Amino acid sequence: MAMLPYTLLAVVVVLAVSSVQSDAEPVRIQLRLAGEKRKHYEGRVEVYYNNEWGTICDDDFDMSAAHVVCRELGYLGAVSWSPSAKYGKGEGRIWLDNVHCTGRETSLADCQSNGFGFSDCKHSEDVGVVCTQKRIPGFHQSVDNYSGPYWSLLDVRIRATYSQRKRVPITEGFVELKDAGKWRQICDEDWNMMNSRVVCGMYGFPGVKGFNTRAYKFVLLCCVPLRLLSQRRKKNYWGFSVNCTGNEAHLSSCRMGKVLKLVGNSTCVRGMPVVVSCIPGRAFAPTQSSGFRKAYRPEQPLVRLRGGANIGEGRVEVLKNGVWGTVCDDNWDLKAATVVCRELGFGTAKEALTGGRMGQGMGPVHMNEVECSGFEKSLTGCFFNKDSLGCSHEEDAAVRCHVPAMGFHNRLRLGGGRNPSEGRVEVLAERNGSLVWGTVCSESWGIMEAMVVCRQLGLGFANNAFQETWYWPGDVSADSVIMSGVRCSGTEMSLAQCLHHGKHISCPKGGGRFAAGVSCTQTASDLVLNAEVVEQTTYLEDRPMYALQCAHEENCLSSTANPADQGSYRRLLRFSSQIHNNGLSDFRPRAGQHSWIWHECHRHYHSMEVFTYYDLLSLNGTKVAEGHKASFCLEDTQCDEGIEKRYACANFGQQGITVGCWDTYRHDIDCQWIDITDVKPGDYIFQVVINPNYEVAESDYTNNIMKCKSRYDGHRIWTYNCHIGEL
Repeated sequence: MAMLPYTLLAVVVVLAVSSVQSDAEPVRIQLRLAGEKRKHYEGRVEVYYNNEWGTICDDDFDMSAAHVVCRELGYLGAVSWSPSAKYGKGEGRIWLDNVHCTGRETSLADCQSNGFGFSDCKHSEDVGVVCTQKRIPGFHQSVDNYSGPYWSLLDVRIRATYSQRKRVPITEGFVELKDAGKWRQICDEDWNMMNSRVVCGMYGFPGVKGFNTRAYKFVLLCCVPLRLLSQRRKKNYWGFSVNCTGNEAHLSSCRMGKVLKLVGNSTCVRGMPVVVSCIPGRAFAPTQSSGFRKAYRPEQPLVRLRGGANIGEGRVEVLKNGVWGTVCDDNWDLKAATVVCRELGFGTAKEALTGGRMGQGMGPVHMNEVECSGFEKSLTGCFFNKDSLGCSHEEDAAVRCHVPAMGFHNRLRLGGGRNPSEGRVEVLAERNGSLVWGTVCSESWGIMEAMVVCRQLGLGFANNAFQETWYWPGDVSADSVIMSGVRCSGTEMSLAQCLHHGKHISCPKGGGRFAAGVSCTQTASDLVLNAEVVEQTTYLEDRPMYALQCAHEENCLSSTANPADQGSYRRLLRFSSQIHNNGLSDFRPRAGQHSWIWHECHRHYHSMEVFTYYDLLSLNGTKVAEGHKASFCLEDTQCDEGIEKRYACANFGQQGITVGCWDTYRHDIDCQWIDITDVKPGDYIFQVVINPNYEVAESDYTNNIMKCKSRYDGHRIWTYNCHIGEL
């Protein structure tokens, strides 16, 4: 399937003539970055000249020319340039060849070349550039006296009518662009639903619908005096029509249509500015009672995001044959990313991320070389190469999506912290007809509640949840507790979506020093157990009690072992566990070395008293046997190629697991088992949970659980169908 090229940036430039052409007319051109790309600041360089778009040949092109192109587009400079049509072959003329720039030119036309239209190149030689992400401060291009299709990264907004402004979120209103410091409406001449689809996507909405035209005509007539109506139409409209295909990630990616003459009332044939009406995703759909829906769990999703610090971002994972896997970043672009975003109830993609930027996944790579038209309802409907040979999790694709502006961050704040990412949690709530700030009761306050707070404020992941905040003196007027009984699953978008007491507050300890607090971080670890290793290493061992004294002291045996004779045997389900850190930060014990607990029998320190739970469950979920593992040696056993080990337990060393490394607990060490001495033959569920008490911050806790099916006949045990997380 061919990739459809599109533009993410186009700027009009009225070029000064070079010294050689000082007597000629000024050359008017337009530049844009087009093609198969992932970010708006990269792409194939295209030139609009003589009413026609064309490309530039890579012959003699260099970094000096790339700097000129990027500065002309409003960026501070270039990062790199690419020959041989890296961003796909262009169409039409090859306008420039053998371009020579000093790097000091203000425009590409000031550089020496063969001249416009003189080239012996093919489109397989089209040049591309990557610009810096930083823009030139105050950069703005004039379009005076220019009749070509003008387009740039203009600000776009949906301005709601008065009746719409009370809604959360705003889903309908006039479309306006900020040009030359003024907000201008767009004439609805030639406007279509594809254009509206793009605008809605920019605002975080996956769909578009029709609206009541008569109502908006009434708004215009009733709210604008007749004597000003003609002047309004003449001066406040943007002077071009817009032509979108509907799969663009931003309105600036669309091509400009005809120039509209701003003369009298002829600006708009129907006399109407553009209005859009957007369909929000299910999680953002307003309700009558609260203005937004409670958090919900989608039914059997085929695509999900993991590892993202904020709403609408993360590593892309796909469900296939009951197993979650990742997507290889080969050919990963904004179109494919936008399909994912819309499928999940967000708008278009802001960025298509590559190289495992949101952490590395586990398990299979389900999709490779994905190519989407942009209109698929699911990523699984796009064309892709089923052969993922050569793809590793270092190439896992990710997305950042446009999400609706819900205003959640305005109803929550952190007070008294040493930096903006920590402090006492203060919420805005209605009391006696007025909005007041107050604190949150810290009773049962934990990491899941803190995760929701950090996400709501756009501060990433929770690093810690505090039940005492006397060291963070917040606003005295906000000392009163106005929210209690908070229980969050961790998936909510705001604290108000969590279960909590209504108007009747119950907080025995009161607020003040016992108010809830949090600290947040933009990166976190992500521990994942290798299910395949567990499945391949399970076996039974009958071991005498006299050889289990140290394990008994550390409560690694079932309670029936307490009165057991030293000559009796315990039946142990043994296995190895290989725990990977696939996050973006090292996994470190919360407790410092000074507080680690020394265990004399095994003669080692425990940095985390409970690091994992091992359970054998009945098919209805009842626990029939259990075990646990203290992290007596949390270290880097092995690492991916190119990553150095940082943590080793020897000689009271620092403990932890480095990003890209894993810690292996072999089957033959103490407590690496479940005592199943009292278990009857039958079918069971074998479960392992890592970091069960959420002592250490992670980007994703859903992959901390592994489940296997097990069959025990009284003599042997079979373990099979091991998988990570809940299906």
